[in-house]
Amino acid sequence: MEEELEAPLIHHHHPSTSYNPQDRDEEEQEEQEEENSPIEQVALTVPITDDPTEPVLTFRMWVLGTASCALLSFLNQFFWYRKEPLSITAISAQIAVVPLGKLMAATISTRVFFKGSKWEFSFNPGPFNMKEHVLITIFANSGAGTVYAIHVITAVRVFYKQHITFFVSLLVVLTTQVLGFGWAGIFRRYLVEPATMWWPYNLVQVSLFRALHEKEERIKGGLTRNQFFMVAFISSFAYYIFPGYLFQMLTSLSWICWIFPHSVLAQQLGSGLNGLGIGAVGLDWSTISSYLGSPLASPWFATANVAAGFVLIMYVIAPISYWSNLYNAKTFPIFSDGLFTGSGHEYNISSIIDSDFHLDVKAYEKNGPLYLSTFFVVTYGVGFASLTATLMHVFLFHGREIWQLSKSAFQEKKMDVHTKLMSKYKQVPESWFVCILIANIALTIFACEYYIDQLQLPWWGVLLACALAFFFTLPIGIITATTNQTPGLNIITEYIMGYIYPGRPVANMCFKVYGYISMSQALTFLQDFKLGHYMKIPPRTMFMAQVVGTLIAGIVYLSTAWWLMDSIPNICDKELLSSDSPWTCPSDHVFYDASVIWGLLGPRRIFGDLGSYSAVNWFFLFGAVGPLLVYLAQKMFPNKTWISLINMPVLIGATSMMPPATAVNYTTWIIVGFLSGYVVYNYKRDWWVRHNYVLSGALDAGLAFMAVLIYLGLELEEVSLNWWGNDLDGCPLASCPTAKGIVVDGCPVY
Repeated sequence: MEEELEAPLIHHHHPSTSYNPQDRDEEEQEEQEEENSPIEQVALTVPITDDPTEPVLTFRMWVLGTASCALLSFLNQFFWYRKEPLSITAISAQIAVVPLGKLMAATISTRVFFKGSKWEFSFNPGPFNMKEHVLITIFANSGAGTVYAIHVITAVRVFYKQHITFFVSLLVVLTTQVLGFGWAGIFRRYLVEPATMWWPYNLVQVSLFRALHEKEERIKGGLTRNQFFMVAFISSFAYYIFPGYLFQMLTSLSWICWIFPHSVLAQQLGSGLNGLGIGAVGLDWSTISSYLGSPLASPWFATANVAAGFVLIMYVIAPISYWSNLYNAKTFPIFSDGLFTGSGHEYNISSIIDSDFHLDVKAYEKNGPLYLSTFFVVTYGVGFASLTATLMHVFLFHGREIWQLSKSAFQEKKMDVHTKLMSKYKQVPESWFVCILIANIALTIFACEYYIDQLQLPWWGVLLACALAFFFTLPIGIITATTNQTPGLNIITEYIMGYIYPGRPVANMCFKVYGYISMSQALTFLQDFKLGHYMKIPPRTMFMAQVVGTLIAGIVYLSTAWWLMDSIPNICDKELLSSDSPWTCPSDHVFYDASVIWGLLGPRRIFGDLGSYSAVNWFFLFGAVGPLLVYLAQKMFPNKTWISLINMPVLIGATSMMPPATAVNYTTWIIVGFLSGYVVYNYKRDWWVRHNYVLSGALDAGLAFMAVLIYLGLELEEVSLNWWGNDLDGCPLASCPTAKGIVVDGCPVY
């Protein structure tokens, strides 16, 4: 009993779903506790028992898994084009399938077919168990991750208004998604098996599985985790009617703008959506978690690094750059992802594209150079620095570890309890991953060469993209597995292809998708593998679920996007849409802008000798120096433990989601992350252990269900409310230029 109180989440499993620990040899149990994960959060959250006899590949799992994958794929693509692109995580499905699984277990016949043969099976092999539930969630994860290749299809069809067929689009979507499996298989040894690669986000799901399946005694005057989840879920569901429909200003309460309704300066400082966001807060879970993920799942040291990076860039570098008029900053908005002419007006991109969908150099010279807001330039510089910082950080802090693993020293080292329990199962041979990889690369090269008129990417571009993805998967995987923050690879892929092959926007977008998204997909695959590792799912079963889930997700995502592009007039076109239309596609605008900057014009005309922003290339050097300074400081002051918590790739790359993310997304995320990861974790540890990750899942799920309900019940019927509380942000002057003589509609002229 004392043992249970000391480690509140290392519960003994209920006899009906796992081995009874009392049946085990006591020495073995003690040995396991000694070998438990060196990461405290993992030791407190993940069970150290396993029952290999539990059925996993059941009829229930296939029905609920494929259905949740398809439904989440549809909903996430549906919301992706909207102003606040709500991301419905797998947690929603994880909760929704529990009553369905139990209903199927109670009602479907338990008859056994082909009894006694090796084909023996039953539609209902017994009670709905945790391992089936984990596998259904892995399916749902496939539908919960964004299919980045849809950006390419949207940009070509909606923004450039060019032709691309459904079949070619499907080839691009499926090949980019499946390519990541190959990288994942190669790097499993480094990113799944070591205990130090703990993947913080998985602990949210592990906590939730245990809350939904394990019987626990209610503490006097308290709630069980299941009861707490239901209270938080219903509260989140009911509350979202306010920021989602009745009082949308809760998304960003920019009170400085209300005090100074006619001051451009005050609104630039105070706007949470179009300015620096000083004092702005969002009382809306979608504002908090839509771009940076759940702050409750972020370890405090990572949250602190993001906060330091955000303050440095948003409140030091950006204001100094703007008010010193660096690169004519005052001619453009202080915070914008737009593309501008020298006079501060929007650049007409279609006027510089020729009939072959290449850059018309004469038309570009006639129109004049393209300009960006200074904040947009700074975020690109930060992207350069983040990349070199990631490589230098991994080399300095994880180089020795990677070298030892490469020499297969892993087998000789002491394994933690989870890796030991997983070693009983048949592993997925590396050759499976290699075969998928080779077949997929061959199909990609065929697609790009055969449909070169639509995709513009030559065969060598595919191979170069694959080489980049291979090179960066390990360093970026280590950062994600330890901090829950993922530095983006997109900028370096755009930069390289833009220099080698300028003037072809689709080639640049495809190269970015094959180079960046195959790596991103590999990380999703590895994160799911770690979840399976924690929950003791047979690896071959996991592999099958992920392959099938990814294929379903790709087809549903593309079909949904195609339907929306065909059925919503003027989708993504802010000029032609009504002011209250939600279909503004913020992320697709940023993607399209990037395709113009890097693909159509090429980095040489923006960041090179022909452009205005060549000095930004120095950020590559600054990024490499950052981790070196931390490394040297750590060696010089070994007693200062806080130095080792400085993670330069996370700190420098803090604002990588801006734009489309805005200041209020960050300020509110940091506040909640501080309260959860520092205050509650240090001063109310028992509460944090029991409820933190469960609360994160409940807030996600409540928001998702209410958002879908609002759309189906009210927005489809075009029932809208027009009053000042639905005027998002309320800072109309925040985007005004402040340079002398610049005339922009709705703004004062200086």
